[in-house]
Amino acid sequence: MRDTRHEATGNSNKVEFFGFALIAMLLALCFSAEAQQSKVYRVGVITAGGPWYEVIDGLRAGLKQLGFEEGKQFILAIRDTKGDAKAAEAAAKDFEKEKVNLIYTTQTSVTIAARLATADIPIVFCAGADPVDLGLVESFAKPGGRLTGVFERATDLTAKRLEILKEIVPKLRRVVAFYDPRNPVASESAKLARETAGQLGIQFVERHVLSVQQLQESVRAVKAEGPRDMDAFFEVQDALVPLHDQLIIDAARNMRLPTMFFTQSSVVKGGLASYSVSRYEMGRVSAKYVQRILTGVKPKDLPVEGIDKIELVINLKTAKQIGLTIPPNVLARADQVIK
Repeated sequence: MRDTRHEATGNSNKVEFFGFALIAMLLALCFSAEAQQSKVYRVGVITAGGPWYEVIDGLRAGLKQLGFEEGKQFILAIRDTKGDAKAAEAAAKDFEKEKVNLIYTTQTSVTIAARLATADIPIVFCAGADPVDLGLVESFAKPGGRLTGVFERATDLTAKRLEILKEIVPKLRRVVAFYDPRNPVASESAKLARETAGQLGIQFVERHVLSVQQLQESVRAVKAEGPRDMDAFFEVQDALVPLHDQLIIDAARNMRLPTMFFTQSSVVKGGLASYSVSRYEMGRVSAKYVQRILTGVKPKDLPVEGIDKIELVINLKTAKQIGLTIPPNVLARADQVIK
């Protein structure tokens, strides 16, 4: 005769065991999901500061559009280098030691410094010079390493900016530009300006500045020479000068000279004109690279994207202050006019 009591007890134990196993599995899944939801990514942002904060504003907006909420899904740890390349290298080294999830750079000079200072960490960049020529990536379609991001032809626009300045001031003969020659992007931009100036019959005066103090001294020297020796201020792509553009804006207004800047923010402050891509838009578009790398995609699998929307901005209030009339054909092409 079979012992049904023993079988019943065994079956009961099995049911009990599987019940506990099921509960344990469900709890594990819940804890795993909760851990996944509570993960906060750390993004190390390196910027030269000043107008490049517009890029960071765009990055925040872009991540928000992608459903990434700051403080819940990600944190931006921002290091402002104030245009100092050594400070950018130090910040990049610190971020790699801290094991942030990725480094985000707002301009080319900072990107170069971050790449040289680190070994393994992914880098998302906003570049104003060709990233292939600079050795940041192997190609636009296949970056092939740990760097990728967005690119705007800021350096390539140098010639066009000088041409527009010549249209604004038809009698333009002599322009001055301040830049740090140690910056490869600034040097390339100055080279293009030099070549274009020669084609347009303009004398391109280059003043090398290695510090804020030297910039201040150079601006004072130009003011001492007087407006008879200079027709305009022209900005080449540099990391130091945009942080202290108010020096040039004030000097130009005092000398009643026109200015052509690289960034729109300088025109808002009182510069005469700029011709460039929106830095805010650069940051907004680059957000998708940050989001995808944080969620597991490798930089080498994300092609570099070009930003092609270029805007001409003119400050009519400044033009009036310096006694300049903007030609109607140039004004008609402006994407934004400040009155």
